[in-house]
Amino acid sequence: MTTASSRDSFHSRIGFVLAAAGAAIGLGNIWAFPTQAANNGGGAFLVVYLVVTFLLALPALYAEIYIGNQAQTNPVSALVSACGERFKKLGHSAGIIGIIGAMMMLSFYTIVAGWMLAHALASLAELMGLIDISQWLSTSSTWRNIIFTPVFIVLGAAIVHQGVHSGIERWSARLMPMLLVMLLGLIIYILQQEGATDGLRLYLVPDFSQITEPKLIISAMGQAFFSLAIGVGAMMAYGSYMPKGESVGKLVLSITLLDTFIAFIAGLLIIPALFVAQHSGQEVFVDGHLIGEGQLIFNILPTLFSSMGTVGLVVSFAFFALLSIAALTSTISSTEVPVSYLVEDKAMSRQKATWVISGLVLIASMLLIAFFEQLFGLVIQLLTTILQPLMSLFYFIVIGWLWKRGNQLTDLSKLNQHTTLKLLGFYLRFICPVLLVVVFVNVAF
Repeated sequence: MTTASSRDSFHSRIGFVLAAAGAAIGLGNIWAFPTQAANNGGGAFLVVYLVVTFLLALPALYAEIYIGNQAQTNPVSALVSACGERFKKLGHSAGIIGIIGAMMMLSFYTIVAGWMLAHALASLAELMGLIDISQWLSTSSTWRNIIFTPVFIVLGAAIVHQGVHSGIERWSARLMPMLLVMLLGLIIYILQQEGATDGLRLYLVPDFSQITEPKLIISAMGQAFFSLAIGVGAMMAYGSYMPKGESVGKLVLSITLLDTFIAFIAGLLIIPALFVAQHSGQEVFVDGHLIGEGQLIFNILPTLFSSMGTVGLVVSFAFFALLSIAALTSTISSTEVPVSYLVEDKAMSRQKATWVISGLVLIASMLLIAFFEQLFGLVIQLLTTILQPLMSLFYFIVIGWLWKRGNQLTDLSKLNQHTTLKLLGFYLRFICPVLLVVVFVNVAF
């Protein structure tokens, strides 16, 4: 088993924040969040999303990163250590479930990421006059999925196998600023188009009568956990690569604020863009719901960009390249979860572990492609509305109730000295589990 001193690690706080934010900032923010917001009351969804993020998702993220940081090992071993001798089998099982969750996420994530890459290349092909190739790249097909999904799996693996500092930290530091600059540039462009103000109104002016809708609350919770990549062990793995002395609370707050900011401004791009498309004559909403929902940005936005001429094709390339970058930063974090387990618990080399996991993800992705209608939506729903909230509930129980003596959140001598820690310990032990159970019961029944 790899010792803490010989483990690879992040070399700076900003490197960790960018990598962890990269894990969180992905298709959940830029693909799923605006679609959910547009379908669930716009501003009302945004309000509930922000409340759920800071009441539940942020503490869950704290719990996950804290466990990894204190254990200084992979998520399976971290949970075994955190649960103590009496509950170590439970911890081991939960860790394995987290790995399965990470693999589930990768299996559908790499398919969607392949769509982004194909659409980016379609815009380039059209700019070069290769209309037939562009048409094939922008049309959904099994063959396109079979070709582009492995491309994305290989891209993620190529970064992960380089290690935490040389691969994950270095590439996150390059990709995240690029993502932000491209996103802001696209927003400035879209907001200047006719019809954009109607989208802004829907997004920023909440209808408070919708805020208590159970479907809206459930959607917001699922989105918050999916967006922050909580419950699959990715953040626990990243937390383990930071030295123990770091202030986890400040780092977690930085990650949450950055992630929420990106989700918010992604809404400023996508929702006004939908209304620009509607203004130009495209049918976007039917009975108050978006056409195609998850497929929306592939059906509506490319047509909008094409109608703008050459400039639109450049904007289209930038938009889908942006989504590809967002997908890649999340892919590498989910890949790191099972890889770190094989490296540290099974004594496998990082290179071998990376390609073994990537091979398994490829098989899972091909199964989803083969049985797309039956499995794709089901896997996403199982992960975001059941597995991720349940794992987050387990993290709260571990931190509040199972952690071995000496945990700074439950050690009474330390709690009595620090009011903030005392309140945080109480909130994580009692309030968060109750809130999560209440919401989860509403999801299930």
